[in-house]
Amino acid sequence: MKKLWQLGLTAILSVFLLTACGGTATLEKPKVDETPKVEIVTPAFPITLTDAVGKEITIETAPATIVSMMPSNTEILFELGLASEIIGVNDFDDYPAEALEKEKIGGMKFNVEKIVSLNPEIVFAHESALPAGEAGLQQIRDAGIPVFVVKNAASFEETYKTIEEMGKATGKTEQAEKIVTDMKAKVAEVLAKTAKVENKKTVFVEIQDAPDIHTTGKGTFMQEILDMIGANNIVTEEGWVKIDPEKIVSANPDVIVVMYSYVPDIIESVKKRAGFDSITAVKEDAVVQVDENLTNRTGPRLAQGLEEVAKAIYPEAFSE
Repeated sequence: MKKLWQLGLTAILSVFLLTACGGTATLEKPKVDETPKVEIVTPAFPITLTDAVGKEITIETAPATIVSMMPSNTEILFELGLASEIIGVNDFDDYPAEALEKEKIGGMKFNVEKIVSLNPEIVFAHESALPAGEAGLQQIRDAGIPVFVVKNAASFEETYKTIEEMGKATGKTEQAEKIVTDMKAKVAEVLAKTAKVENKKTVFVEIQDAPDIHTTGKGTFMQEILDMIGANNIVTEEGWVKIDPEKIVSANPDVIVVMYSYVPDIIESVKKRAGFDSITAVKEDAVVQVDENLTNRTGPRLAQGLEEVAKAIYPEAFSE
């Protein structure tokens, strides 16, 4: 009986002690903070970048108003999602379609007064427009408007860097990274298909019509594309060169790629040139026209340009 009394007293004391300490007889699970964690992102601005001519430009905030002076710049800016911010574009900007609705600021000979009157927070110029436009750009700088001169990209890698740089300048870093990732994926897809081609073809790339036929040689963007897909350029000279029709006939290319659209029915016109009926490309109906903007404009559509050139030369690799 004494033992049962002692057990009862012990139980009462236990309850008393728990109550005194603010507890209960039932143990509670530790509380977990279920509030969603918010990732703190360091602001991208202000940011200082060095442009293609070595000038440092400090951008205080993401620009709300932008003028683009080159079609390739415009395509990049639209792809970055800056359609609303773009207030002025080059006269020749035609892609995307929204670019046609923007205020025009001139072509290679741009309208300084027009640009200054728009009062943009930043102007994206282009290295290829120098030095002819340097005086005008300085006038824009003197008006207190930041000018960022974009590098004239000569390769895919330089194009990727250009897109990433413009992304930083506009606060669109993540979007720029996605564009580059998607481009690289498309390039890899094209190269995987052309790598399976066993018979490498010889190619003549025409960038200007007769009588002064011009083509692309070593050190050009088109040469890089041909090298990437394993095609052989019949031209061995450096840069952009004038070529005699007889030399084209003598080289006998497997494919002729026409990279312009200013001449109506150019494919039939090429086929009818004197002596061209003996060329393999003509005999096998391998004279193909490709949209020059896909390869001339070093922007987001460049990977698509690679694919179009590859399809023109190796259609069999894309037949599946």
